[in-house]
Amino acid sequence: MTEPNVRQILEGIWAIESAKIIATLTRLVRTIDLAEDFAQDALTAALKSWPETGVPSNPAAWLTKTAKNRAIDYLRREKQRKNKYEQLGWELNQQSLLIWDEIDEPIQDDLLRLLFMTCHPVLTKEARVALTLRLLAGLSTEEIARAFLTSQSTVAQRIVRAKRKLATDQVPFELPDKETLIDRLASVLEVIYLMFNEGYSASAGITLTRPVLCHEALRLGRILAELIPDRSEIHGLVGLMEIQTSRLKARINTAGEAILLKDQNRARWDYLHIRRGLTAINRAEQLKQPYGSYLIQALIAACHAKARIVEETDWIKISALYAALIQVEPSPVIELNRAVALSMAFGPEAGLVVVDALNQEPSLKNYYLLPSVHADLLLKVGRHEEAADKFNQAAMLTDNEQERALLLKRSHECKINEANFERS
Repeated sequence: MTEPNVRQILEGIWAIESAKIIATLTRLVRTIDLAEDFAQDALTAALKSWPETGVPSNPAAWLTKTAKNRAIDYLRREKQRKNKYEQLGWELNQQSLLIWDEIDEPIQDDLLRLLFMTCHPVLTKEARVALTLRLLAGLSTEEIARAFLTSQSTVAQRIVRAKRKLATDQVPFELPDKETLIDRLASVLEVIYLMFNEGYSASAGITLTRPVLCHEALRLGRILAELIPDRSEIHGLVGLMEIQTSRLKARINTAGEAILLKDQNRARWDYLHIRRGLTAINRAEQLKQPYGSYLIQALIAACHAKARIVEETDWIKISALYAALIQVEPSPVIELNRAVALSMAFGPEAGLVVVDALNQEPSLKNYYLLPSVHADLLLKVGRHEEAADKFNQAAMLTDNEQERALLLKRSHECKINEANFERS
């Protein structure tokens, strides 16, 4: 097997398994920097040996074992040099008591421990999210920068400073007590949701979705919902992710091309996920707490899920929910979504009023969905040439190849329609 082939295989494995490997190593060596170093050492070792020996039957286990061996060698050297460790290969969960005796496996979940470590309050909110997306979602600094609508250098600095802060403050690799856990919940939920969004609509690459990220985020959300069942926003987020996950298979065709929501075959939606999502929303509403961002978004998703055909979608209700969402979480991105809902409920002209104002929003300057939505609304009012330019602009702003292909296709169709209109 050639090195390029091995490298391609490793990239795929790393995208799926890196968070678990780093979490396991962090439990062993207690510092994220060292854990990442040993994980990278294992990757280098694989790149050297696999072209000759072939890819192992369980490549993830091979990488984990190799990385752990490197970590154990390091601990052995440190023990000899400092006489610091009484026992080689100690485990953190042998030194501390379980917080809730009635819960076993979830508490011992290394990924969840890593999640709460990277969301520690010693870090700024921006650093927590960036570091967690880097470690648990395996996103590059470029992908994280796109999620935050900020620069790569800013994200890179946040990650470096965050790891340094965790090491300096000796933040432990453990779950906090229940009271502290609740205080950190908002940051944790934000991270999980950003992880899910990257899986649902990949910001870069050749595929539209990264389902592994969606399912991992959903798994973490479900765990949190069981650990802290009396917080409506957790159930709201789980409900939102369940319903969105139900559409994953319907979002792309056999060629991997994107299918818009209005064109999706609803028979391909996973109605088990939808039922789970509606159940989670019901649990949230039964708590009688103020509606937060995730619960409102879940209610919007539920409007789509309940419509048997696209024409049955309650766009007036969705418009009202987006208006409520903006009151809870003011954001130009949410305002853009409201523009779409308004156009569906009251006509494209209503949406264009909002979009025209958003064109002056600096934070959306490189956000491809703004010109994409603008183009769609222009198309609906018959301004084909302007729509073609906007679709083309959107295509140039996205790094996802499937999204770009769809946008360029729509731009081309607009030009054809304009030519046909001029000849008629």
